[in-house]
Amino acid sequence: MKMKMMLLMVVSVVQVAVVHGQQSYLGNKQMDCDSDYNVTDGYVCNGAAPSCASYLTFRSINHYNTPASISRLLGSTPSDIATANNISQVDPIPTDTSLLVPVNCSCSGPYSQHNVSYTLKPDDTYFVIANDTYQGLTTCQALMHQNRYDALNLTGGLVIEVPIRCACPTTEQVDAGIKYLLAYLMDLDDDLDKIAILFGVDVPTLLAANNFKTSDDVVYPYQAILVPLTTKPSPLQLQFPVSPPSPPSSSSPPPTPPSSSPPPPSPPNKSSNKKWVFIGVGIGAGCLLLLITPFAFILLKRQHRQQRQTPNPIPKSSSDHSPDSLLPSTTSDEVTTWWSPFSSNGLKNAVESLIAYKFEDLQKSTDFFSEANRIDGSSVFRATFDGGVVAVKVMTGDLSLSGDEINILKRINHSSIISLSGFCVHKGNTYLVYEFAASGSLINCLEMKGNISPLSWKQRVQIANDVANALNYLHNFTHPPLIHKNLNTSNILLDANLRAKVANFGLARAVKFDNEGQDGGHGFQQTRHVVGTRGYMAPEYMEDGVITPKMDVFTFGVVLLELLSGKPASGDEEYMLLYASISGVLEGDDVRDKIKGFMDPSLRLQYPLELAFSMAHLAKSCVALQINSRPTMAQASGTLSKILSSTLDWDSSEAVDLEYSRSLNHGR
Repeated sequence: MKMKMMLLMVVSVVQVAVVHGQQSYLGNKQMDCDSDYNVTDGYVCNGAAPSCASYLTFRSINHYNTPASISRLLGSTPSDIATANNISQVDPIPTDTSLLVPVNCSCSGPYSQHNVSYTLKPDDTYFVIANDTYQGLTTCQALMHQNRYDALNLTGGLVIEVPIRCACPTTEQVDAGIKYLLAYLMDLDDDLDKIAILFGVDVPTLLAANNFKTSDDVVYPYQAILVPLTTKPSPLQLQFPVSPPSPPSSSSPPPTPPSSSPPPPSPPNKSSNKKWVFIGVGIGAGCLLLLITPFAFILLKRQHRQQRQTPNPIPKSSSDHSPDSLLPSTTSDEVTTWWSPFSSNGLKNAVESLIAYKFEDLQKSTDFFSEANRIDGSSVFRATFDGGVVAVKVMTGDLSLSGDEINILKRINHSSIISLSGFCVHKGNTYLVYEFAASGSLINCLEMKGNISPLSWKQRVQIANDVANALNYLHNFTHPPLIHKNLNTSNILLDANLRAKVANFGLARAVKFDNEGQDGGHGFQQTRHVVGTRGYMAPEYMEDGVITPKMDVFTFGVVLLELLSGKPASGDEEYMLLYASISGVLEGDDVRDKIKGFMDPSLRLQYPLELAFSMAHLAKSCVALQINSRPTMAQASGTLSKILSSTLDWDSSEAVDLEYSRSLNHGR
C-alpha cells in the first residue's frame, strides 16, 4: 500500500493537464497610453462565478510599506494581508518586499476587476498611477475609460476609481481543481518556466491561463500574469528561489537556490522493512531530481544571459613610477575614512590592476598632446594605441584628487559608467586613461555642434535610462553608497551607439548612512567646500553644504529637462534656471500647448505626448526644492525603465500633429 501511494505521488509530479483560462496577456501594451487595445481594458468576465476570492502580488515601496497603507491602496484589510504573509499588522515592511494581497474579484460589466478609490497627488498622471503606484495591476487605458477626467488636467485632491485587474477561475479550471487565480507581478529575472516551478503549476496550464503559445514567449517586467492555483498561495513561494536583482554589469554568478532534503528515516525495527526503506529513498531521490533539474536549467539560462563580452585591454607598458609613487602625503576633505585610500595599501591596491603607461607612449599616442587631439577644449585628449582609441585626462597639481578618482573608478563596474584602464604619473601630473566615447558629450549633441544630427525621442529616453541606471548603481549597489555630486550634460558621454556613459568622478564622494538614510536622503553629511555647476546644484547643497543621494536626484532631474527641451540648465542671467520653469509648464490651463512649447523644436513633434508628459512630471518631482519630495534614484530609474519600454514599442511613423490627438482633446 505504501509503495502504491509513493508511485501515485511520483505520477502526480509529472502529470500534465492543460487547463484553459483564456485571459490575454498585455504584451507591454499598457505602456502605450495614447492607444486603445481591447486587452488593456481588463480581463474578460468568463469565470464560473460572478465573484470570487483572488490574490495579487505587490512590492512594498515608500508610503506603502505596512499592511494598513497597502490595504488602503489595494482595497484589502490589514489583517488579511498580515495573515497571508505571516507578518505583523503594524511593523514596517522592508522596501521592495513581495507581498500577497487577498482581494475580492467581481464582474463589472464585461470585465473582471477589483475597484478601489484613489486620491490624486499633485504630480500624478494616469501613466504614473497605473505603472508606478499600482505597479502594473491596472492600466492607464482602463483608468482613462473609467474616469471622466482628461489625462492632462489631473490635479491633486481629485478622487478617481482604479480598476485593479483580477480574474476568477473558469468552469474548466474549477473542474480541474483550480480555486484561485493569482495576479503575479513579473520581475526582471522572471520567465514562465520559473513561475511554473515557483507555484507548482504545470507549464501548459500556466500558458493557457494567459493565452501564451510557448514558454519562450516574450514576457515583460512590471506586468502581471495569472497563475492558476489549487491552494492558497504561500509567502514562501515569493521568496524562493527569487533573489534581489544583481547590479548591472556585475560579473558575479547568479545565486544558487538552497536545496532541501527530507529528514532521514528512523531506523526500522524489523529487518523486513529495509527493502521498502531503500525503495522509498530511491523514489524520493528521483522526485528530488525531477524538482532540481528545472532549477538547474533556469540557473544555467540566467547565467548565460548575464555573460558579457569584455573589451580587449590596451597593451601594458612599464610605468614611470611604481604605485607607491602615487601616494600623496595628505588626504582630501571629500573622502571618508572607510575608504582608507591613502593608507599603505589603499591606493597601491587600487592601481596595481591598472595598466601603467610610460609618459613617452602617451606623448606619442596624442601627438604630443596636440590641439588637434584635444576634446572640446578640455584637459582630455584623444589617443591611439595600436589602432585602439582611448581618452587621456591630464590632471595637474594635487595628486590626492587623481587618487580619489582612481579609487572610485576601480571599485565600480557598470556599462553606463566610463571605465578607467590605466594611468601615468610624470613630474607631479597624473594622466588617467579612459575608454573613448566616440559621440562626445551630451551637451554637444543637444546643442548640435558640428555635423551632429538631432537626437530622436527614443535616443533621448535611452540616454536618460542609462544615466538613471548608473546613478541607481552608485547609490544602491556600492557599499557604502557613492554620490557623483557633479552630474551635468558635459559629464555624460555618448559612445558610437549613443549610449550614455557617466564620467568625471573628481568630486564624487562615498557616504555612509544608517539604514534609514540609504538612498532615502534621511541621513546626511555636510561640507564647507561647495563646488559644482550652476543650474544643477540642489538648493540644500548650495545653501548649507548638505550632501545626500537626493542631490544627484536633483541634478538628474535637470538633465531630464535638458533632454526634453534642448535648453541649457541655466541662461545668461542668474535667475534663468531651467528647473524653475517646469512647474509653470505642468500647472494651470493649456497644459498641452505649454508642453509642446517646452519640448525641443528639433524633435518636430516626433514623440508621444503622453510619455513626454510623464517624463516631465518625473523631472519635476526630481527637482523638488524639498529633499523628501524627491523620489529615490531607484524609484526614478524604475519609472524611466517603463517609459523606455513603452517608447521602444512606439512607432514614430504614426506620429501626428498633437493638436489633433484624440486622447488629449477628449476626456476618457
